[in-house]
Amino acid sequence: MADTLAGATPDAAPEVPEYPMPRDLRCPLAPPPALEPLRDEQPIAKVRIWNGSTPWLITRHADQRALLTDPRVSNDDHEPDFPHVNAHRAAIAPHTPKLITNTDAPEHTRLRRSVNAPFLVKRIEAMRPAIQKTVDGLIDTMLAGPNPADLLTALALPLPSLVIADLLGVPYKDHGFFQENSNRALDSSLTAEEASAASRALGQYMDTLFREKLQNPGDDVLSEMAGRVKAGEMAHQEAVNMGVAMLIAGHETTATMISLGTLALLQHPDQLALLRESDDPKFIAGAVEELLRYLSIVHSGLRRVAKEDIEIGDQVIREGDGILFDLHAANWDPQAFPESERLDLSRPARQHNAFGYGPHQCLGQNLARLELQVVYGTLYKRVPTLSLAAPIEQLPFNHTGTTYGVKCLPVRW
Repeated sequence: MADTLAGATPDAAPEVPEYPMPRDLRCPLAPPPALEPLRDEQPIAKVRIWNGSTPWLITRHADQRALLTDPRVSNDDHEPDFPHVNAHRAAIAPHTPKLITNTDAPEHTRLRRSVNAPFLVKRIEAMRPAIQKTVDGLIDTMLAGPNPADLLTALALPLPSLVIADLLGVPYKDHGFFQENSNRALDSSLTAEEASAASRALGQYMDTLFREKLQNPGDDVLSEMAGRVKAGEMAHQEAVNMGVAMLIAGHETTATMISLGTLALLQHPDQLALLRESDDPKFIAGAVEELLRYLSIVHSGLRRVAKEDIEIGDQVIREGDGILFDLHAANWDPQAFPESERLDLSRPARQHNAFGYGPHQCLGQNLARLELQVVYGTLYKRVPTLSLAAPIEQLPFNHTGTTYGVKCLPVRW
C-alpha cells in the first residue's frame, strides 16, 4: 500500500463471468448472448461456476476439437478439481462407478468396446423400417386425438422411449417410471437427496431387470451384456450402471431434439418448406445435422480436467484446472460455420460438435440421427398444416436439466 499513489486505487481484479450464462428469452433458440463476445475476444477464458471455482471456458470450434482429442485432457470426474455441474454431482462423484462417461483410456476403451456393437451404423440402420412404423403409428394416434395437442407427449417423448426400451430390453410399460426418475436424476433444481433417490431407484430397477436377463436372455443389449458378464468380460455392477446410463441418454436428448427442432422449423417456415417438399434422403440427413448444430441442446457444457499443463492460444491451462466446452458457442462459431446464426438446411454441417468430439463422442449418435431423420422426414409431410398453438414467448423452457428444450410444445393442424 505504501507504493500506491495518493488518490489512486489499485487495478480491480478482472471480472470473471458466471457459467452457465442466462439466455435471452426474446430469442430462446440462440446461445446466451454473453457467449459471443467471449468467443470473439476471449475464446479461452476463466468463468465462475456454482462452487466458486474458475475453470476455463472453451468457445471456439477448432479449440474444442483440439482439446477434446488431447490425451492430457481427462474425463475422470473422480479427480478433485473436476468442474462438476452442481453440488449433487460433486457429492456423489467419489462413489460413482466407472462408466464410459467418466473414464479415460485404457479403461474407457474397454468399457466402450463392450457396448459399442449394437450402436454401429449397420445395426442401427436395420432399425429404420421399425422406427418408421412407430413414427407413423404415433402420428396416426395424434391426428385421431384432440387438436391442439402437445407434440412432446404425443410423439417426441414416446418415440425414443419406445426405441431405447426395445433396444435395451426394458419393458416399455415402465416408461413413466424411467422417464420421471431420469428427469429427476438430472434436474439441478432438486436437492442432492432427491436426485440421489431417483438415481438409486433407477439402479435398483436396472439391477432387477439385469438379473432376469442373466437367467433368461433375449435379443437385446442387456442380454448381450449379460453374456459378457458370464464370460468374465464385464462386472455385474458395470453392466447395471451402463444400462442405466444408456436408458437415460437414449430417450431424453432425442425427445428434446424432436420438439425443439420442430419449434425451430416452425420459426423458419422457408426452411420447413424445403424439408416438407424433399424426398431426398441425403437432404433430410443434412437437415438433421444442421438442426443439431443450430440447437446444440446439451447446454450444461462438456466438462473435463487437465492432467498436465497445456498451451493453447495465448493461454496455459495448468494441471488440475477444470475445462468447460460450450457446444452451442462452438457450433455458432462463424469461423467454422459462416452466417452461423442462420438456420440453413442446405448447409454442410456434419462437422458440428453437438455430440461432442473425440473418444468420448456420444455412443448413441447413430441412433439419434436415425430417429431424427425419420421424424423430420415424415411429420411435416403427414401434417402439412402443423403450426404452434401458443406464442413462443409463452412456451415453458427447461433450464435445469442436462439438455435445453421445451417442457411442452402445443401444436395444431
